[in-house]
Amino acid sequence: MIFKTICVGPMQVNCYVLACAENSPALIIDPGDEYDLIKAVIDRYKLKPALVINTHGHYDHIGCDNNFDLPVYVHSGDKTMLEQAELNLSAFFSEPLKVNSEIRLLKDKQLIKLDCIELEVLHTPGHTTGGISLLMKKPERNILFTGDTLFCQSVGRTDMPGGNQPALKKSIQEKLMVLPDDLIIYPGHGKPSTIGEERMHNPFLS
Repeated sequence: MIFKTICVGPMQVNCYVLACAENSPALIIDPGDEYDLIKAVIDRYKLKPALVINTHGHYDHIGCDNNFDLPVYVHSGDKTMLEQAELNLSAFFSEPLKVNSEIRLLKDKQLIKLDCIELEVLHTPGHTTGGISLLMKKPERNILFTGDTLFCQSVGRTDMPGGNQPALKKSIQEKLMVLPDDLIIYPGHGKPSTIGEERMHNPFLS
């Protein structure tokens, strides 16, 4: 499997590119900025981009959605964020942004399948209403993309529109902390960790 992390934009968002092999269809998680960097990885492995997934609707995670001319998948709770610059916060921090690509809505426990890759959607609201994590079911079973829900020794902010601290804590405890300790988390910002490490050392979960 090809699995590449590209740190993009002033907010240092982790964009993830996944494919089964060279010359294969690829999915792109959170292409927030710096399209040329993302495209360079795609070109290096001769990948064929097939879909974009947004873990949530903030502008720093959706900034390059339109560049790929592909369907964009997002939880239904964050659909309006992709459509309104005021809600995705781009109107306040950068050029106003609206996603013009086709938006396809996700729901909890839905499976996203592409070639050999299978991801399960875990609805983890709190940072935003429609925030999601993505649990890989195939071809690996030890990978979890947590967006801005759970970070290495931190958690997502809840002081912006759509944020809800009790909902975030519930999402983490009921959806993520029930997963195996050796599951590797790949967050929307910062370095990877594991469920076990966060269970033991994350000060926000004590």
